[in-house]
Amino acid sequence: MRIGPYTLDNNLLLAPMAGVTDKPFRQLCKQHGAGLAVSEMVASNPALRHSKKSQLRLNHYEEESARAVQIVGADPQLMAEAARYNADLGAQIIDINMGCPAKKVCNVFAGSALMQEETLVTSILESVVAAVDIPVTLKMRTGWNKQNKNAVNIARIAENSGIQMLTVHGRTRACGFRGEAEYQTIREVKEHVSIPVVANGDITTPEKAAEVLHATGTDGIMLGRAALGNPWIFNEINHFLKTGVHLARPSIEEIQQLIQQHLTGLYELYGEYTGVRVARKHVGWYSKHLESGEVLRSRANKTDTVVSQLLVVEDYFNAINDEEVLAA
Repeated sequence: MRIGPYTLDNNLLLAPMAGVTDKPFRQLCKQHGAGLAVSEMVASNPALRHSKKSQLRLNHYEEESARAVQIVGADPQLMAEAARYNADLGAQIIDINMGCPAKKVCNVFAGSALMQEETLVTSILESVVAAVDIPVTLKMRTGWNKQNKNAVNIARIAENSGIQMLTVHGRTRACGFRGEAEYQTIREVKEHVSIPVVANGDITTPEKAAEVLHATGTDGIMLGRAALGNPWIFNEINHFLKTGVHLARPSIEEIQQLIQQHLTGLYELYGEYTGVRVARKHVGWYSKHLESGEVLRSRANKTDTVVSQLLVVEDYFNAINDEEVLAA
């Protein structure tokens, strides 16, 4: 799968998720089969550009290609400036957020709220594409509510504006993350444009990935929530799509190494205080895929230092390996 000059290893993408897809998680998902991992959304407002949170989100040091950064906003000029700023910092792909349904984003007419104003959409897309010499992509929804589904119109505008890839989450803004994804709408988008289209929404298993690719005819798929605590899902889907056979689940030893690698990356990025707290939620997600995982989650949530948190993880896996009975 190609985006501009970049050929991805495969057609499986990690969705941008605020508070989740920081550099350690992106790298982990790439190592375990994601063809592209998009960063957390970065506000186009320059006043927020130098905050600690923004600086951490913009950290792509030593990250392998292709480095994709998502920007969010509603002002064409500010969005163009944000694209240039991120390109200067090393972004190789700029992704425009027109899919976020969060109230705090939509209340400032950004994210999926933009789909209500096709003229403004055109201005934003044309401004961003003209501002940079790297590929610009777009993530959107099927519309802003069930009565106003204009994904096909937006897709045509995007292609005419120079957008080089579309990702469509198969729900409207009003739906949030409720209900079933509308794969038929995504298929209609694919049938009306010639640029690559990626399907997003409710893809949680290798079988569902194959089903969605068949149902939509899209060039790729994007996973978000299914990768939480489960970054090896990309390898599992890759293997299933190629062979029709399930890949063996990682061993307990491999999962332990993966979690320890992830936590260490979080400590290095955020420092001890914040790193330990960010790590708690990731341990919680991993615990859902582990035997007696609630024990690991409970104990990790009580830790306040790197040493104590890593010790909790080590003790948990030692108990699993020794087949001990874990007690909360």
